[in-house]
Amino acid sequence: MSASPVFSSAAMGRPFIFSGLSSPRSTAATAKKTAEILTRVNAGSRLTPVVPAARLDVRSAPEMVSSGIPQLDALTGGLARGCLTEICGAASSGRTSVLLFALARATQRGEVCALVDTSDTFDPASAAAAGMEMSRLLWVRCGEKYLSRKPPSLAFNGRAKTHDSYRGRPSVMPQIANTGFSFSRWESQLGQMLKVTDLLLQSNGFGMIALDLGDVPASSARRIPLASWFRFRRAVERTPTALLVLEQQPIAGSCSSVLLQVSGKKLSAVSSQLSGKLPMHSKLPQAELLNQFEVTVELLRSRLERKLEKKPVQSTARFNNRAAWAG
Repeated sequence: MSASPVFSSAAMGRPFIFSGLSSPRSTAATAKKTAEILTRVNAGSRLTPVVPAARLDVRSAPEMVSSGIPQLDALTGGLARGCLTEICGAASSGRTSVLLFALARATQRGEVCALVDTSDTFDPASAAAAGMEMSRLLWVRCGEKYLSRKPPSLAFNGRAKTHDSYRGRPSVMPQIANTGFSFSRWESQLGQMLKVTDLLLQSNGFGMIALDLGDVPASSARRIPLASWFRFRRAVERTPTALLVLEQQPIAGSCSSVLLQVSGKKLSAVSSQLSGKLPMHSKLPQAELLNQFEVTVELLRSRLERKLEKKPVQSTARFNNRAAWAG
């Protein structure tokens, strides 16, 4: 079996010669033709708006609106539209006061706002005392008695057996997506919150949307998938809506643009001895009615400024909150 001429030439150490491919004349013609093609492509109108990554402009800063608290506005510049802002704090820290002032200021500007009350603890009397125009507020109450018989399809997947209070027999209820834990009261209410928030953000007609998770246990709130917060951030992006989340501990992670932590300090109180017999489960000899307390707001994180220092010069703000019954 004889080898081909190419292999024979390679074995003898002879160079390969292909006629017409490596001549200087053809190389120059090919280079000229390539230059003409590149010139035409660069002159095309389709590639005119394409800008190199090194020359891209920084995204413009979002529009800021007043939170209704001058000290907080001086600290953060206000509340950012098109962004997610987290307000975390323990019970009686003043987080609800910050929320009421923000909603009141938004309604006074003539904006329509929405409040998703996950634990059904919103007090309309306190909101009216804060100056909120209730006719411009959509109050969405979440709770077991507001459960629909049909399981929601956007916020849930999976199934869990529970007791049907309507008919007194076992039924199939939804379970929060990608969590893998059993059905409970908080899971059902958080599921309602997720679905309602999706619908509100899709409507794109609210100046402010607030999610009240202040009374939801932190262990249950942390079970909300991070993908849900990422979806909320993308939905509110480039819209005139300011999205606020009230919570005990930070849960949105990098999806939030601003993270605020509030803490309260008692300034004055009226002590009154309880009349009559105390309940069996009560061990308090007296009750204190707070008249005024000081709220401290600390800016933990802000992604609105490109060149933000690790520790700003002014990272805290304080203001006094007076109870409605104190005049």
